[in-house]
Amino acid sequence: MTCVAGEGGEEVKSGRVLLMMSLPKVACQMLEKGAEVRLNPHPLPTPKRALIEQLTEVDAVIADGLTVFDAEVMKASPRLKVIARYGVGYDNVDLEAARASGIYVTFTPGVLSEAVAELTVGLMLCLSRRLIEAHKYVKGGAWAKGDYPFPLGTDLCGKVVGIVGLGRIGAEVARRTWAFKMCVLYNDLVRNTKAEQLYGARLMDLGDLLRASDFVTLHVALSPQTERLIGAKELRLMKPTAYLINTSRGRVIDQTALGEALRLGKIAGAALDVFDVEPIPEDDLLLGLDNVVLMPHVGSATSETRVGMAEMAVKDVIRVLKGERPNNIANRELAE
Repeated sequence: MTCVAGEGGEEVKSGRVLLMMSLPKVACQMLEKGAEVRLNPHPLPTPKRALIEQLTEVDAVIADGLTVFDAEVMKASPRLKVIARYGVGYDNVDLEAARASGIYVTFTPGVLSEAVAELTVGLMLCLSRRLIEAHKYVKGGAWAKGDYPFPLGTDLCGKVVGIVGLGRIGAEVARRTWAFKMCVLYNDLVRNTKAEQLYGARLMDLGDLLRASDFVTLHVALSPQTERLIGAKELRLMKPTAYLINTSRGRVIDQTALGEALRLGKIAGAALDVFDVEPIPEDDLLLGLDNVVLMPHVGSATSETRVGMAEMAVKDVIRVLKGERPNNIANRELAE
């Protein structure tokens, strides 16, 4: 290891950092000032053996959301001090195993909330105004041929949106849908009085929210309590004219049950940015349906947001390499 001068002239111990995927240039430059940086040469998700081979020689890893960091991986990585998730979710990291191994797990909260909220509303507009169908109507020549009727949409104004999970991202969705003059309902374990005051949001149990909503949008972290939160039973509660949007985690929905509900017209449509398996398999039922809009997990995929996420992750890695406590800790009991 080498030492480089840090801010104020102090000596900062350098370490080795593994990047599971490429980061924006500005973040790499920050990291390279005080660390030896290595880029994972394997595809994502990276197989366990290839992951362990690389982690045995590094002090930190900036992790993707697909590769699994379980107890076996951590036990085989004696130098590892921090797993910095490049994103807001960390369900691919075993927090208990990290705590037992004395490894910090960090994430990037807040910085991507607006980008994900914007995508959510964009997907709502795709569904309500049938924008994908309208695009195909023009590109396919139907408009020029005078083929009518063209795709007829529906207004967002006056509709009811049910937000499941009114945390950082959910609150940004509430703000935007309120601006569209939508009625905002929400379901959460924690009451959000600020959103109630600002946007007239009403707290409801999940069943009542599903029955009342024209659009249901999911913004919960994946946990044992939220896995398959929306299944066949919940889908049957929704209006046949309602739409489901998911930009959180794929396994929050029973994807097979959703595919059947869409195929049978039990709900009007869905828009998904996340899936059970990513990339979505070529034989998945959803790919053959016309009443679904599918995105390749692009919730945070804006240049501004990705730079902000990378800088946040890198700053926490640098803090750990300097022997300091990181700021955005997922396994908080390690810092107590």
